[in-house]
Amino acid sequence: MNTLILAQGLPVNETLSTYSDLAFRTSFGIYVLALIASLIYYAGFRVAKVSEKELVTAGGTGLTESTSLTETAAADDARAASGNPRWARITQLFVVLGLAFAVAAWVLRGVATSRFPLGNMYEYILGTTVLGVGAGLVFLRKPAMQAAWPYVLLPVLVLMFFGGTHLYSEAAPVVPALRSYWLPIHVSIIVLGSGILFIPGVVSIMYLIRVWQPQGQESGWGAWLARPLPTAETLDRLAYRVTVIGFPIFGVGILLGAVWAESAWGRFWGWDPKETVSFITWVLYAVYLHARATTGWGPKKAAWINIAAFSVHVFNLFFINMVVSGLHSYAGLN
Repeated sequence: MNTLILAQGLPVNETLSTYSDLAFRTSFGIYVLALIASLIYYAGFRVAKVSEKELVTAGGTGLTESTSLTETAAADDARAASGNPRWARITQLFVVLGLAFAVAAWVLRGVATSRFPLGNMYEYILGTTVLGVGAGLVFLRKPAMQAAWPYVLLPVLVLMFFGGTHLYSEAAPVVPALRSYWLPIHVSIIVLGSGILFIPGVVSIMYLIRVWQPQGQESGWGAWLARPLPTAETLDRLAYRVTVIGFPIFGVGILLGAVWAESAWGRFWGWDPKETVSFITWVLYAVYLHARATTGWGPKKAAWINIAAFSVHVFNLFFINMVVSGLHSYAGLN
């Protein structure tokens, strides 16, 4: 029989909470296997089956920013074919399975507490990684992008480890200040935007590596790191397109947070640390989109801005919630 405990007058299903924790640990273990498989796939490019000359366009010139989409796709397909597709499929299988257990952990936590599972930092990180990995399955589904999974899974595992150890909170009802219908609306939209924007953040890092080591011209100690990556044009376009999707979602989440603030605190905006850094993050993403669409900036400078926005976003997630005291200090730390 399920065991029920009472916390602040509300029932918490301890059995489902235990299953949620078990699903979380299982998801973490499967993601570790996915990372290992992705690294084996990644390392397989060290001995390329396709000669470097075949990765240069038919006209005899290397890939440049003016390279056509057809030429870029041909180069990406040639490079993807030099890897071992079996390990790419194994990686995908483990990622899907790990995501299924992570979703189960998230849902069971909500059912166990009879509330939306975004009431503390542990649940927030779980939700962000769930949506981040889900976004990866959507936006990294092409064969040429399978090499991106080590860049996605490593930070996901770091987040989950930190969330499951230092930030873990026992299943319980949320604090009174969060008992509002705005919680699932505002926070879920922010988490969705954060999960989507996680992908262009890591893709921009991959882009800078590829710019440093152009495709077909890899050399030195960084050759092994850059060889599996798609062309710089592919990575640049992907980062831009995914940011275009995630940016307005994140912006809507901030606006809805202001509406919630007005009903809870009597003002739309008060320059609380969380509000301030969220606004800075939004501005940086807006600057990135502007820089990426403006020829004078160039994609390389834009990529640095995107990485800066991503870094501030992570800073806002951890430092602001855990160190700085403010109205948004609901980390749920033990």
